[in-house]
Amino acid sequence: MESKNPTGFKLGKQLLEQDELHGDDADADATIHPGVRLMYSANEGDVDGIRDLLESGERVDFRDIDGRTALHIAACQGSTHVVDLLLQYGANLDPKDRWGNTPLADAIFYQNNDVIKLLENHGAMPLMASMHVHHAREVPEYEIDPKELDFTNSVEITKGTFCIALWRGTEVAVKKLGDAVLINEEKVKAFRDELALFQKIRHPNVLQFLGAVTQSSPMMIVTEYLPKGDLRGFMIRKGALKPSTAVRFALDIARGVGYLHENKPSPIIHRDLEPSNILRDDFGHLKVADFGVSKLLTVKDKPLTFQDASCRYVAPEVFNQEEYDTKVDVFSFALILQEMIEGCPPFSAEREDEVPKVYASKERPPFRAPTKHYSHGIRKLIKECWKENPAKRPTFRQIIKRLESIYKTIGQKGCWKVKTLRCFPNLEALLKRDRLKLSIRGSSSCPSTSRI
Repeated sequence: MESKNPTGFKLGKQLLEQDELHGDDADADATIHPGVRLMYSANEGDVDGIRDLLESGERVDFRDIDGRTALHIAACQGSTHVVDLLLQYGANLDPKDRWGNTPLADAIFYQNNDVIKLLENHGAMPLMASMHVHHAREVPEYEIDPKELDFTNSVEITKGTFCIALWRGTEVAVKKLGDAVLINEEKVKAFRDELALFQKIRHPNVLQFLGAVTQSSPMMIVTEYLPKGDLRGFMIRKGALKPSTAVRFALDIARGVGYLHENKPSPIIHRDLEPSNILRDDFGHLKVADFGVSKLLTVKDKPLTFQDASCRYVAPEVFNQEEYDTKVDVFSFALILQEMIEGCPPFSAEREDEVPKVYASKERPPFRAPTKHYSHGIRKLIKECWKENPAKRPTFRQIIKRLESIYKTIGQKGCWKVKTLRCFPNLEALLKRDRLKLSIRGSSSCPSTSRI
């Protein structure tokens, strides 16, 4: 939404112009236009003053020079009593100001929930012009009829973000978008672009997009549901992972993000790669998830601030508000790989908002796990991925090739390791006894070399 002071700036300017015109005349207040006085009373929450003006014949839908009405002002201020009074006097529910905003849009923007409910109860509708289509043939292919989504036994997956629903008999994850998105042209455009990208993404290691609800409110994104949860929860339960498991998981992440980076015509940067945004499927494989409206970017886009991403995994160039590219995801990947082996988040003793400063000072998380857990080049790969200079970090295509080699080496080493079977706990003792019997039998059959 365009930045503005809807409640008093233009109104104050008008009042000052009236004062300058009439000087210190005691009757100056009487010459101020009644409509301006109505707006001022709405701004101040003066219910009695508003009632007097309306009873005297002033129009309830008077507009100032920005096209705003008293209902706009009251909605911004959250003045429920004023809104109710204006509606009683027949105020227009959906007048648009010069920015295209209605009173309901303003109430949503300023999160005045009581006013929102009051306006909606009287029939006010959220703005849907940016996503709404006028002809059936214009409805996007990904559009899902909200009536097909059953939230009867719905539970939250992540607080305030995703919840479970049934769609055509299948459990799915649904993300509901707040009404504030509908009144912000930039967010609506980003959302539309995001959905267009989602349609193109098809990879085993990327969360599958199923569709969206865009022609009614609330708007929703529907994806596959993975009941095994995220990598963060898995590591909390398991602690440090075996090197073979860590490398296998790292391959899943690298393949998913690498696919996004090789998207045509422009690479897709995840920019918020961290364990909570990586999900596990029923077969134990990982899938990259959580492409928020502000996070799914192409390299040609203007960088966002680091507050939009998880601070503990953010690359230093993002924290320093420098230009960045796909290598920010490589930096985050290195931290995740090390965390899987160490069993704790990077710089876990530091406050999350302090960690980016540590990275910016060229410090990196220490390697505390036994050296053997970082064998076969794992440690070297991690160090290369979190280098200070993004240009010197490897691409995910290069990372995948090295991880495949490491995983193969670990597998070959493990296949020669012999363990005693539980069904033969005394196998070694039995073998020794058999060898002893053979030795005795062999010596008794040999001819004597001396005789008496």
